Amino acid sequence: MDLQSLFKFPIIQGPMAGGSCTPELIAAVSNAGGLGSLPGSLLAPDAIRDQAARVRQLTDRPFLINLFVLKTPQPSREEIDRAAELMRPIWEGLGWTELPTPAQWCQDFEAQFDTLIELRPAAASFTFDILTATQVERLHDAGIFVIGTVTTVEEAEAWEEVGADAVIASGVEAGGHRGTFIGAQEDATLEARVLWPKVARAVEIPVIAAGGIMTGIDINEALAAGATAVQMGTAFLVCDETGISPEYKFRLINAGDTPTRLTRAFSGRYARGLENRFMKQLVDVEKQLPAYPVQNALTTSIRAAASAKGDTELMSLWAGAEVRRARAMPAAKLMQTLIAEMRTE
Repeated sequence: MDLQSLFKFPIIQGPMAGGSCTPELIAAVSNAGGLGSLPGSLLAPDAIRDQAARVRQLTDRPFLINLFVLKTPQPSREEIDRAAELMRPIWEGLGWTELPTPAQWCQDFEAQFDTLIELRPAAASFTFDILTATQVERLHDAGIFVIGTVTTVEEAEAWEEVGADAVIASGVEAGGHRGTFIGAQEDATLEARVLWPKVARAVEIPVIAAGGIMTGIDINEALAAGATAVQMGTAFLVCDETGISPEYKFRLINAGDTPTRLTRAFSGRYARGLENRFMKQLVDVEKQLPAYPVQNALTTSIRAAASAKGDTELMSLWAGAEVRRARAMPAAKLMQTLIAEMRTE
């Protein structure tokens, strides 16, 4: 299998979950010569099927599906109550008398994985943990190119060992959730331009660079550092076709001096986003909150209520450290712009 056969230009649109990546965005990137990515991590199998079918109506080009590698947790009542108490200032501020308990903590990964095999996308990427060699073999038997997400050299070597075809080396600047699965998440602090060449030297499989890439010049720097392609999330998050709310998009486009930082307050796993009141209110207790996906599920109702009101201070505004350089335009135009910048540097 060949990574470069998946695209004309070495640009992969990041699989941003939570409704950000519409089929229209994914198809627009693939149609423009990049590789669109469908985030399946938060979707039930039928929803993954529906989304993939819609993408295939809009493009005959390759696209990938991304999943979070997870085990469904069984938190105790005490753990749930303790988390709710830590977040009391947030939900009481909404006028609630209690924090709703979610119906489920996450989607069943095995069912999602079986759906992935059934759908046979050109490629699949995985975040949060690593597959077994047997799982990778099943994907290969289905003709699927396998990509692991890493934040350290050790993780890249582990994915190569189980038979992955490529790895995404994600620097600490990257927006959204960190992909760390070996060691403490707090220890995976390598900046993108340090991580990329280290991973490229350590493994024989292709490296996809991620973190802080916003322009064609950035893409050329990543390729010069040993990457075969790049994955860009925040750059595509402000495109016309994304599914984020107008209020969220406005905050990204007008980020100004608002800092981004890593937080586990929203989901129980470190993720980078624009700093807001939710982060600040829970900064002193965020390490006491339950791990993903429990905390992510517990805050879903809060974030939904905030989104309904357009209150960005209680929403997870995932964004990379270079969000100030994001350019709002249709995805096809962004692709054209990036390609032109690569050629004219």
